[in-house]
Amino acid sequence: MTSQSSQASQTPQSPHTFQVDLRGLVDLLSHHLYSSPKVYLRELLQNAVDAITARRAEEPDAPARVRLSAEGGALRVEDSGVGLTESDVHSLLATIGRSSKRADGLQEVRSDFLGQFGIGLLACFVVAERIRVVSRSARTPGAAPVEWTATDDGSYTVRTLPDEARPEPGTTVHLVARPGAAEWLSHARVLSLARDFGALLPYDVRVGEEAVTDLPAPWDRPYPSPATRRVALARHCHDLFGFTPLDAIELDVPLAGVRGVAYVLPSAVSPAQRAGHRVHLKGMLLTERAEQLLPEWAFFVRCVLDTDSLRPTASRESLYEDETLAAVREALGDRIRGWLTGLAAGDPERLAAFLSVHYLGVKSLARHDKEMLRTMLPWLPFETTDGRLSLEEFAQRHPVVHFTRTVEEYRQVAPIASAQGVGVVNGGYTYDSELVEALPSVRPGTTVAELDADTVTAHLDAPDPDEELALAGFLSAARAKLDPLGCDVVLRAFHPLSVPALHLDDRSSRHEQARAEAEEQADDLWAGILGSLRGSAPRARLVLNHLNPLIRRIGALRDPELIGTATESLYGQALLMAQRPLRPADSALLNRAFLGLLEWATHSDSGQEGGRP
Repeated sequence: MTSQSSQASQTPQSPHTFQVDLRGLVDLLSHHLYSSPKVYLRELLQNAVDAITARRAEEPDAPARVRLSAEGGALRVEDSGVGLTESDVHSLLATIGRSSKRADGLQEVRSDFLGQFGIGLLACFVVAERIRVVSRSARTPGAAPVEWTATDDGSYTVRTLPDEARPEPGTTVHLVARPGAAEWLSHARVLSLARDFGALLPYDVRVGEEAVTDLPAPWDRPYPSPATRRVALARHCHDLFGFTPLDAIELDVPLAGVRGVAYVLPSAVSPAQRAGHRVHLKGMLLTERAEQLLPEWAFFVRCVLDTDSLRPTASRESLYEDETLAAVREALGDRIRGWLTGLAAGDPERLAAFLSVHYLGVKSLARHDKEMLRTMLPWLPFETTDGRLSLEEFAQRHPVVHFTRTVEEYRQVAPIASAQGVGVVNGGYTYDSELVEALPSVRPGTTVAELDADTVTAHLDAPDPDEELALAGFLSAARAKLDPLGCDVVLRAFHPLSVPALHLDDRSSRHEQARAEAEEQADDLWAGILGSLRGSAPRARLVLNHLNPLIRRIGALRDPELIGTATESLYGQALLMAQRPLRPADSALLNRAFLGLLEWATHSDSGQEGGRP
């Protein structure tokens, strides 16, 4: 029994063929592969253009025309292409996944064709309930015309027709709209889609009597002068993208078969915003949302181009990420980089206008490209204590280029540093600190240093030792008051005189402060862990200005409680001046100090106002 069972299990089984639910497949195409039903017209144009290309490969003088006619919920597309025989119809139109462009079954795609995936007419079922194809082969002159009719339930019929049904080689496709889809087959919609998809096709394409193609492409046309060319390209950009560009950048990469133009946006955009570029493949619009075409730093342009080398994805609505696309992306980035370099060398006014809008994109490029950083040094603007300057000009003024890593740190020190003659660059904005740190690599001899609390304090003058000794009691009381907040108190003399106190800290002291707060609120286990992470970073400090009259009056106070209230008020005012976000403890301190000052100001003893210094 075991032997017989073994023999039975080894008996060859007849192979079975997959059964395809055409309606389910059409639903899959319309909802998951294609972004919109409009792609049906691209598929029809693509098949027609490929058929003409195939015929012209054997008959260079063969006619090259495509005619579309839409009326009453029906569409007819006629081409003068290579046509089909009856066996072609059975093997190509009725077999899902088969393509007439496959080379001898080796899955190789001829570079002259647009289509690659053999989906073809199937996409038309997204808008049509019935497709009728009448074709006559140019390769087999004696072959009769053949008709293939298919419906969206998956059935089809094939029959031969008399010669007069189609005297000339080529193919005619008839579509009858699905219920609710007639609008997609209207004359106006077909004309609009045909012009959108096929404006750059190399053959004569018409909808009724109206031309679809508009050749040569705007970037390939001759113009009387450069100014005329700029105006024409600006008009093309406005018609295509809806904005008038700051400039147009020629994109010509012959080795990759790429020709086109990049339009510079007239207003700033976020670097995180993904750009949508229009890409034509051999004249046919492939996508208007190509995101990976340019390097990420080139977010300030929108491109339109034609290529014969890039590969489309299965939906033919985006680009396949491969080595060719990576090489094209790098080459197009070089073109945009070259345009910037050219402006810097020969047209500073246009460069300044561009940078006033898109300096962020150039900074993004310059942080990875030393040559671009060197070229842009005289032009890129930075916020500094000397005003809005380029790094080149700022470095010429200051032997040491100090910078802060956050906007908050810059706001703390900018007024004081400026008064002391210390030059500081605000590195808190996107890419700025990276560029400042890269400055010595392109400008040898430049010294760059991050500005911290110690550096600022070191540039402030110490008061006379005798005067500081006289204030020892006041300083001791002030330090005791702020010690729970992790803040020291020091006395210095600095300008401007109007600033009574300055709050200084850096990232390491803020981290230590956050750790200490977390330790205080944690349970015993976490408090022990956080305690082991205690750092040796310097604490924040409140620098009192000995030159300020208010500080001198407060320093003369003798009431410890009043000294504490005044110290808390100075601390809160210094935090507000630095525009630092307030912690709950800081907000509570400000509220307490304000109420304490009100109570002191309104306090009276025996009808006399008391407690005033």
